[in-house]
Amino acid sequence: MKKVVVGLSGGVDSSVAAYLLKEQGYEVIGLFMKNWHDDSVTISKECPWLEDSNDALIVAEKLGIPFQTVDLSKEYKERIVDYMFREYEKGRTPNPDVLCNREIKFDVFLKIAMQLGADYVATGHYCRKGEIVDANGTVTYRLLAGVDENKDQSYFLCQLSQDQLSKTLFPIGELTKPEVRKIAFDNELITADKKDSQGLCFIGKVRLPDFLQQKLKPKKGPIVEVPNDVAQYHRTVPSFNNKFEELAYYAQKPDYEISDGKVVGQHQGAHYFTKGQRKGLDVGGTPEPLFVIETDVSQNIIFTGQGKAHPGLYRRTLFIKNDELHWIRPDLSLKVDESMEVWARIRYRQPLQKAVLYRIDAGLYVDFEEKQSAITEGQFAAWYIDNELVGSGVIS
Repeated sequence: MKKVVVGLSGGVDSSVAAYLLKEQGYEVIGLFMKNWHDDSVTISKECPWLEDSNDALIVAEKLGIPFQTVDLSKEYKERIVDYMFREYEKGRTPNPDVLCNREIKFDVFLKIAMQLGADYVATGHYCRKGEIVDANGTVTYRLLAGVDENKDQSYFLCQLSQDQLSKTLFPIGELTKPEVRKIAFDNELITADKKDSQGLCFIGKVRLPDFLQQKLKPKKGPIVEVPNDVAQYHRTVPSFNNKFEELAYYAQKPDYEISDGKVVGQHQGAHYFTKGQRKGLDVGGTPEPLFVIETDVSQNIIFTGQGKAHPGLYRRTLFIKNDELHWIRPDLSLKVDESMEVWARIRYRQPLQKAVLYRIDAGLYVDFEEKQSAITEGQFAAWYIDNELVGSGVIS
């Protein structure tokens, strides 16, 4: 009998994952990850990990499976929280959920499971795993989108490796959320009608500016409104000698000065804001709401523009450096000067967009067919062939 360690989070998805694996004849162990109790960065008085661990324990008892709690708060602080602070300080916007999966769930947690003698780990992610076996019997693993298009979570797993996938099961990937809840109700699992978690991975609900202010000191600076007719939006496009000159041109970010617009307010720190953000600016009196179009953390300036259609929000091309480029399918990775047509997204839940990948010596361009709103440094771009996520990288 194969042994599986399930990451029981105290939610309905992991509860049903554990139930299904038991029904399929696996020996199942439930493991709850406690990832936060560092008082130096207080998240909230209502940090829900205690309630979640109790729910996970009740589910394990209901299913008749062993249950343990493991404290990964030290690793979580070092690998996720400290990294987040460093990235925000640089003016980049990290994605803690992608990092948490790569660094905690499918690394630290996976190693603990293997020490317990497990053959696999399993999670409640809405995605699927496929296999390709070549003539020599070598297996290549595929990360496939979940059947439920509204809940597909493959994007959050865009940094997984072949080795990690080989040891992972996704029991609910073929199900929709309503089907998962029905299984939980039918089997009287306490988590059946529990709301989905909305917080940072394994931490709980948190207003990000409040969280960041625990470590990054407030620092007043100007909010500048840039009009949509500023000269750099209406430059004459030069002629290009080759495709790579064209890509470099379209991947360039606008370079703003205070003189490009007018000061319309003050903020408490440019590192608290991210591109595309509307809330938290506290500037009124404009016909359309202001959106952040750029932050300059070195000068502590936020540049904004009116409305979702402001040209400063849009760019066609992004770049990923070599050391931040990752292929789930190394056999499909591009060599220098090669290109590939894909479907890509730059954030969770974004509908997939047509794009072409171009490989150069220094990294990879992702060139979209249509301009994308709020391409943000530090976030992950992920690309798919049909319904398979094949690679990803951190936007430079």
